[in-house]
Amino acid sequence: MSAPRVSIVVRTKDRPDFLERALSSITGQSFADWEAIIVNDGGNPAKVAALVAGLPRATDRDRMRIIDHEESRGRWVSANAGVLAATGEFLVLHDDDDSWHRDFLARAVEYLDAHADRQGVVSRIEIVWEHEENGRFVVDEREEFQAQLTAPLLTDTLLFNRYVPIGFLYRRSLHAEIGLYDEKLPVVGDWDFNLKVLSRGPLEYLGDEPLAYWHQRRGATGDSANSVAGARSDHAKYDASIRDEALRSWVEDNGSGLVLYLTKFIDQRFVDVENGIRAEIVASSFWRRVLRRVRRR
Repeated sequence: MSAPRVSIVVRTKDRPDFLERALSSITGQSFADWEAIIVNDGGNPAKVAALVAGLPRATDRDRMRIIDHEESRGRWVSANAGVLAATGEFLVLHDDDDSWHRDFLARAVEYLDAHADRQGVVSRIEIVWEHEENGRFVVDEREEFQAQLTAPLLTDTLLFNRYVPIGFLYRRSLHAEIGLYDEKLPVVGDWDFNLKVLSRGPLEYLGDEPLAYWHQRRGATGDSANSVAGARSDHAKYDASIRDEALRSWVEDNGSGLVLYLTKFIDQRFVDVENGIRAEIVASSFWRRVLRRVRRR
């Protein structure tokens, strides 16, 4: 049998309600030439197996494989386990609590077939704010993520991650060129990978309509939390770690002269702006006092 066009990697751990929705998102795609690799990172294997076995179509069940980790190994070790098991030309990470528009894969594959020079393609992403209520998910509101951007650019992504895995279909061959996800990072591994991809060449959005849905839950804790909220301190820590490592590498190759200059230059600009704001406040306060005196006369 020939390999499928698309390999979908799903990481999960003891979140059967989320996983059931993710499997529905995958099996509901209008594009059918895919395989799904479910990496169960230390969760109950029987529940994962039961969800796959319960899918109504045998063709969907046959296209799914399960990798069970006896104990949790972490987000990016699990992602790499799926990547290494994948056989498709294209690859995407489908987190177990996210979902797609039914035409996401069809549109993304069509784009990459028509643009052989592109490493991947990014869908516009819609944040779906939701909460759990009596065993079901209730949508509170929706908003487009980074709607102001015209393309997923390196210049913007240097500041923070501008697209999440659910919206990024890419060529699996990228891993042979830039390596796997960094397993030392408990979080922000996708940002680190995206920086490497964007450093090699540009990406485009797959039209203006969001076809990828990033589900988030305000105030959720434990298994229901998103990493951006549930592991906020880790995000800050490893964001700083990636930047520091990149800076060290640059200084090793180029010396510290430019960064020493820029550090002082930028700091002085902040001081100038702060002093300007203070001066405006003082001037405004002065004229308010003058105006009050005029009105009293």
